[in-house]
Amino acid sequence: MALLPVSDALGRLLRGVTPIRRSEMIGLHAAVGRVLAENVAARLTHPAFDNSAMDGYAGRYEDFAVVGAELTVIGQSAAGRGFAGHVGPGEVVRIFTGAPVPSGADTVLIQEDAEIIADKRIRTTFDPGKGRHIRPKGQDFRAGDVVLRKGELLDAGRLTIAAGMNHPELPVFMRPKVAILATGDELLPPGSLPGPDQIIASNTYGVAAIARDNGAEVIDLGIVRDDKTAISAAVAEAKAAGADVLVTLGGASVGDHDLVQSTLVASGMTLDFWQIAMRPGKPLMVGTLDGITVLGLPGNPVSSLVCALLFLEPLLRHLGSLPLRDRSGKAMTVTALAANDKRQDYVRARLSRDSDGALKVERFSRQDSSMMQVFAQSDCLIIRAPFAPEAKAGTICDILILRQPAL
Repeated sequence: MALLPVSDALGRLLRGVTPIRRSEMIGLHAAVGRVLAENVAARLTHPAFDNSAMDGYAGRYEDFAVVGAELTVIGQSAAGRGFAGHVGPGEVVRIFTGAPVPSGADTVLIQEDAEIIADKRIRTTFDPGKGRHIRPKGQDFRAGDVVLRKGELLDAGRLTIAAGMNHPELPVFMRPKVAILATGDELLPPGSLPGPDQIIASNTYGVAAIARDNGAEVIDLGIVRDDKTAISAAVAEAKAAGADVLVTLGGASVGDHDLVQSTLVASGMTLDFWQIAMRPGKPLMVGTLDGITVLGLPGNPVSSLVCALLFLEPLLRHLGSLPLRDRSGKAMTVTALAANDKRQDYVRARLSRDSDGALKVERFSRQDSSMMQVFAQSDCLIIRAPFAPEAKAGTICDILILRQPAL
């Protein structure tokens, strides 16, 4: 089977899935980062009344227009405690920010432009202009106005206005459900004491973190041994849990002990492809099983994480109607990079900035796909296209950003 270019593989993966349209109502505190499933209209008008934008005095402009006019303070209007009377000629009401503008008043004179000359008497020192410092009723929105729209990502600003529109809950698309299955007779959970032929299973935690960071709900199916019956039982559990995506870790190739692909095919999975022209991560499997997208990641930790970033992340954002995350960037390589072969290479590297703030990148000398420490210390992956020629130090390279370096 010919190796599939990375871009072609991603295109085929995304073309095979449609965004989730199941929805639910959730409270505002839980809604951050979720996507609206319906338009949302205001349930009330805001502001509900003309109110003051400043602390000062509410009165008639024709009185304020005469600089030096002496006016009588007839009461006070505060937020939540408005003035019930009417402002007449030569009268003002002491007013505070957010308080209702009293009947008869059409302008607010800020307190810095008023001189207190006696108890309940002020003198104007400035012509504020008619209508100044008043927020009119409905200036922000009116009842029935559609303010938030289907497909919008709920962030701090949108959640604030949703609350202001008097919505305690919002309709959002449901999160993609991702079931993660680790396979291998050699695997034990963290905290175990491994035997001479065993290792601690680590991939699940990094892949789950990537899934959650991209809006997914994670179902951990645990570790199953290299046994077709056990694998089939775990897949049945994923189906029963309503998984949208099944991620398998290891066993997706076609070796004597790689049973995941054959078991899934025997269970009805339609295999799309399973070999990618990339390093690390060549044995990546994509298929569909009873409406579930199956993504088989390699068993080596770095390969698993790189493939999760390249394929699982955009898949989940597409399913969840989230904007695709752009991790692309450019940086100047500090050291020379060797010519590449037929596979697209993702080289673990560290980022820094020069005195002008431009990004510099330095590859790690060791690139083995089992080395978790190198990946954990990496800020980016240098992308080396198939058959890329040698890149000398000082060359600008394409990178995939994992985390931003310190300024």
